[in-house]
Amino acid sequence: MYNLKFHEEAKKDLKQLNKSIQNIFAKKLKQILKSPQIGKDLGNKNNLNLSGLKKVYFDNKRYRIVYEVFEDIVLIHIIAVEREII
Repeated sequence: MYNLKFHEEAKKDLKQLNKSIQNIFAKKLKQILKSPQIGKDLGNKNNLNLSGLKKVYFDNKRYRIVYEVFEDIVLIHIIAVEREII
């Protein structure tokens, strides 16, 4: 299992989520820590180089976890914490 380190902005974003979403997030985070390869590579998008970053959705794709894997640290960046408009 990998160690975990949160980006400071991710900590703030996580605190803004309600408790039920935080619980769903925690379950997904446990999956990432066991198998960080589950995320999809981001690569280059719209002239923005996101190489080395991975993304995983949770809560029916309403939230996304973006993270980077180092040798022994999974650094979590929550880039988008918003609901999709349907």
